[in-house]
Amino acid sequence: MPSESVGEGQRPAAASHIVRHESSVTKEERTRRAGHRGGIVWFTGLPGSGKSTLAGAVERALFDRGVQVFLLDGDNLRHGLNGDLGFTREDRRENVRRIGETAKLMKEAGLIVLVACVSPYREEREMARAIVAEGSFIEVYVKCSVAECERRDPKGHYRKARDGEIPDFTGVSAPYEAPPSPEVTVDTEAESVAEAAGRIVGYVTACGWMAK
Repeated sequence: MPSESVGEGQRPAAASHIVRHESSVTKEERTRRAGHRGGIVWFTGLPGSGKSTLAGAVERALFDRGVQVFLLDGDNLRHGLNGDLGFTREDRRENVRRIGETAKLMKEAGLIVLVACVSPYREEREMARAIVAEGSFIEVYVKCSVAECERRDPKGHYRKARDGEIPDFTGVSAPYEAPPSPEVTVDTEAESVAEAAGRIVGYVTACGWMAK
């Protein structure tokens, strides 16, 4: 029997006989036990802008308050879950889709999930937002100029990109689309990590995800 073809960048449709299985534990029960709601805080910005550092500070602050929290770092995920993906537009989209779906599962388990991922295209970030209920997704734009990111260059990626060793590198040979209306904007050239992390934790609290 001939198989149906799937176009580049498309996912096979789920088989028609597969039915979702509902958990025997309700969202409300998980919230009562954890003392907070689940949600996703998505950090986006240029490579070297400070996403992972800032997300790590927020993770520590929330954890110290007794919150069930976990950080999904984009670089770490490319060593495992997304290790088969490159940096074409199609692969970048699939990278964000997988991270979004993983974060959704963890959110449904009652965690506050922090995602630190360049995620350079607005369309892909909106896709990630759309897979969870309204009010469960906070976008944090980690703003920093290309010049400053390149000056920091903590992993030497900008230098390698300029030398042609890394193709399709965001900020050099691939575009970055800044969020038009993120919930939180942090300028890491003007604000300390502690100040920015405090603002983000305050925003999460104000959204009603956890007790003040």
